[in-house]
Amino acid sequence: MHMTETVFKKYGKKNLVGKPRYLKSKIPKGNNYNSIRNSLREKNLFTVCEEAKCPNLGECWEAKTATMMVLGDTCTRACKFCNVKTGNPKGMVDPNEPQKASDMVSLMSLNYIVITSVDRDDLEDYGAGQFAKIVKKVNKDHPDVKVEVLIPDFSVEEVHMKTLAQSNPFVIAQNLETVKRLTHQVRDRRAGYEKTLNALRFYKENYPHIWTKSSLMVGLGETKEELTSAMVDLREAGVNIITFGQYLRPTLAHLEVQKYYELDEFEHLKKIAYDIGFDFVASGPMVRSSYKAADFLEFVNKNE
Repeated sequence: MHMTETVFKKYGKKNLVGKPRYLKSKIPKGNNYNSIRNSLREKNLFTVCEEAKCPNLGECWEAKTATMMVLGDTCTRACKFCNVKTGNPKGMVDPNEPQKASDMVSLMSLNYIVITSVDRDDLEDYGAGQFAKIVKKVNKDHPDVKVEVLIPDFSVEEVHMKTLAQSNPFVIAQNLETVKRLTHQVRDRRAGYEKTLNALRFYKENYPHIWTKSSLMVGLGETKEELTSAMVDLREAGVNIITFGQYLRPTLAHLEVQKYYELDEFEHLKKIAYDIGFDFVASGPMVRSSYKAADFLEFVNKNE
């Protein structure tokens, strides 16, 4: 029996239901937060946490975790859920990014850093070489710090995926984002459901010591059956970690929210994911891809 059918027998096939609710988070404040923010500005360093107004900023910074976006602020793709600027960066790359990442680790006393980027289809290697330089620099300067990379698909070209993996990040993450049926409505046409699965499968099959991770947004019109199938596909690609978060519409020009999930529905998704065999799951309205990275590190340390 296929794994999807087994899970359906246990949890049922009906769609998840729930009423819209206000989504609230604590405003980051305090001397520690203000001190870190001011120090970052003095060094001209910027975290995705601040730029994206992440609701989990305060919690992650307290846990000595932060996310840095590299390769500029202009994406060559135009996903319909994302508010990042779209355009042609014309090959521009900041050669100082590896040092900036190392400086951020020192300044914030991080024990876990997530490096992410826009898509850079204008570059011959799609940005894989820059990621590798950053990972190597942080690993060299801060050997006790774990580096997670949330990466583009590099067009699933093995030579570039190898460049990234051989820099030896602790976690390689690539987001599936949504279920198969909605992929072309939600993501740029150059992305793809199978494309992401193939990339994640490549990393796990060729670099089994590296943890792999993916994320799904909910509230875009997907069904529970489709979410379960996506989970099964990710697990069969060897993915270890999965996160679920509520899609929130950034502007009126973006996709509408079709449903707001209740807290018990997020817990239900977590139970299904663990039943399927994921090693670590984070699920909740405000969960974003790099959220609970410190909790995952604690999980790894306990199980070593």
